Amino acid sequence: MLTHTRTLSVGQKAGWGLADMGIVVFVIVKQLLVLSFLTNYLNVPVGIAGLLTTSVLIFDIITDPIVGYLSDRTHSRWGRRVPWMVIGALILSGGIIGLFGVPQSLSLLGTIIWVGGFFALATVGFTMVAIPYGATAGEMTQDPKERSTMMGFRMAFASVGILLGGSVIPQLAGGTRDGHFIAAIYVAPIIVLSIWGSLWSTRSAPRILSPSVRGFMSTWLLVFKNKPFVILVCLYGIMTLAIALITAGLPFAAIYLIFDSGNSLLSPASSALGILSLLFACFVFGSILSQAFWVWMSARLGKVSALIFGLVIYIILLVAIFISLPSVDIMLIAILFVVAGMTNGAYQQIPWAIYPDLMDITRSESGDAIEGAFSAIWLFGQKVANAIAPLILSLILALFGWRESGEGFTDQVPEALRALQNSITILPAFILVLAILGLFYFSRYLSKYPPRRS
Repeated sequence: MLTHTRTLSVGQKAGWGLADMGIVVFVIVKQLLVLSFLTNYLNVPVGIAGLLTTSVLIFDIITDPIVGYLSDRTHSRWGRRVPWMVIGALILSGGIIGLFGVPQSLSLLGTIIWVGGFFALATVGFTMVAIPYGATAGEMTQDPKERSTMMGFRMAFASVGILLGGSVIPQLAGGTRDGHFIAAIYVAPIIVLSIWGSLWSTRSAPRILSPSVRGFMSTWLLVFKNKPFVILVCLYGIMTLAIALITAGLPFAAIYLIFDSGNSLLSPASSALGILSLLFACFVFGSILSQAFWVWMSARLGKVSALIFGLVIYIILLVAIFISLPSVDIMLIAILFVVAGMTNGAYQQIPWAIYPDLMDITRSESGDAIEGAFSAIWLFGQKVANAIAPLILSLILALFGWRESGEGFTDQVPEALRALQNSITILPAFILVLAILGLFYFSRYLSKYPPRRS
């Protein structure tokens, strides 16, 4: 059995988490900005824009098992994962720059091809980074408590990535088409440096150098034999669908449902940053505040119970936001987004701390180190959710008469605005209820497979 008993240093744990800052920038870009960019700045009808984003993200899903399998079988002096992440960071950053650098002279078809091509390129780079990165969580340590601490660092850096993708990029974009391209140029080097810096910080951490010798089908059969892991993948995908619907709809809500009356203490910040950037800054603030809390809750209640608690609070919050919209009280909405960041910390941190524990079951029983394959399936559920969320939102909005624009704003019919309000509050809340019911089942199933300590 492959185990590592050496305790990781604080620098190694924090350094491992650093990579997620760059990874999450793209996660936010694809969830938050691409659909809005196509519809509000490139004059692409919302139904076509949703179909394009979903098509590219489905392509992204197809590449996952290939990269996961190949990264398990890669042999290099730096280990199995490093070459993929080094090259993938460059491809990811280049794809983001190209995605927002759409020439003015292109026709509608040309615009769709351009955006789709660079979006697909960026997703390939993302897969080359994210899957090997997720695999290292299972290689560096087999101690569940150390993994919880690692995920706390990861979420702290992910919060900074959320701030970059959801607040800094929209602020630099300045509500213009060309501004999005300039913002991408500024942010791309940060993505590369965070991923490369993480690899440098963890260069002496435990890792598995020997490539797997399992065949392609044998590898995947072994992964799917791990039933607790498969259940968690499905449940995390359901949670991600709820969050992805909120994220995809938020740029529309910031334009059409949330206004600043000018009478709030936050009005100067709202005027300077813009509503979307301000809300994401509040979200990140709450997320950073909550990291130590969720590590503590996981140790005190158990990871699954802490996650259920966090999702219950999330549902209550979504109902409160539904009641508050449309709103001219930017202070109230900002406070709700601070709480949203705190509850989102449970969703973002705890499942990532559980899934390496479940990989240990297969490694213990088979002796095979196929963390790359596990990481590919782990991301599968999330990517399916991220792929279909923009399509679901765009179809709902199109059904109720949403109008596209080339200027960032146009008048919308009341039915379309109500559909938007429901799509980012009530519908995600219902989906999270389903996830909670599944977690109760999962907790009983998981009791048969207690996490193993090294």
